[in-house]
Amino acid sequence: MTARLPSLNGLRAFEAAARHLSFTLAASELNVTQTAISHQIRRLEEELGIRLFIRQNRALALTPEARDYLPGVRAAFNDLRLATDRLLRKDDDKVLTVSTLASLAAKWLLPRLTDFQEQHPGIDVRITTSTSLVDFQRDNVDAAIRYGRGQWPGLRADWLMADELFPVCSPSLLRGDKPLRRPEDLRHHPLLHTSNANSDDWRLWLTAAGLPAEIARQPGITFDMIFMTIQAAIDGIGVAMGRTSYVQDDIAKGRLVVPFKIALPADAGFYLVSPEGRREAPKLVAFRNWMIAAVQNKA
Repeated sequence: MTARLPSLNGLRAFEAAARHLSFTLAASELNVTQTAISHQIRRLEEELGIRLFIRQNRALALTPEARDYLPGVRAAFNDLRLATDRLLRKDDDKVLTVSTLASLAAKWLLPRLTDFQEQHPGIDVRITTSTSLVDFQRDNVDAAIRYGRGQWPGLRADWLMADELFPVCSPSLLRGDKPLRRPEDLRHHPLLHTSNANSDDWRLWLTAAGLPAEIARQPGITFDMIFMTIQAAIDGIGVAMGRTSYVQDDIAKGRLVVPFKIALPADAGFYLVSPEGRREAPKLVAFRNWMIAAVQNKA
């Protein structure tokens, strides 16, 4: 005799609560009340005749039976999400939409994208740029390249690369009336800034170099995107704080030089992020494998 399947709502509540180990976070994810989650879990436990959670001092833990049950439930929901996604996106099987930062697209991704198109001519790549967090369903985006620490619930995050921070400039600044030879020489050159999450880079580097952080506040030029800051450095306007992913090509081609040996490790890195339910879509697998190979080969 085939066993009757338990309530789908109960299973959804169980999977979310087990993943977060929190009824409150599960309720927020599923857009229901915490009371509704509690009722659904209780009904599921009654249907199964098995206790699933242990409540201890405001903490939530899984019973041994629940730990055994969870992988199968999670896999089933992932299969359902992928099947539904394939059903609703049949016409988009060959269209890959990738969201990334404008600066990373301009300085790293676009120069390499021809290689991906040559390897996968049947996939139509569409690049969208934004600094905002992506809502994959609402924005119809397949994958995003984002900077952070890789901890985004419900999403697969594949490590791509880390950055180092170091000053860069045009080779012309190493010569002239005020040559740039030592970190102290920065006092005689305009500093180029980017007004966003990287706005503190100069202060951090100057501190590490043993120089007064006040130098970062000397007259300079500020841009709203890092690729504009880097272009100004290429044009010899001043000295920019470079990040590896944005300047490695320009350094290799001689458009920029690194005047000092002091570099700082950044506290995060770039990840390729995609929804768990779409992680095995063929077009996404192809792009993920290509991205990781491109980074490893330093293409």
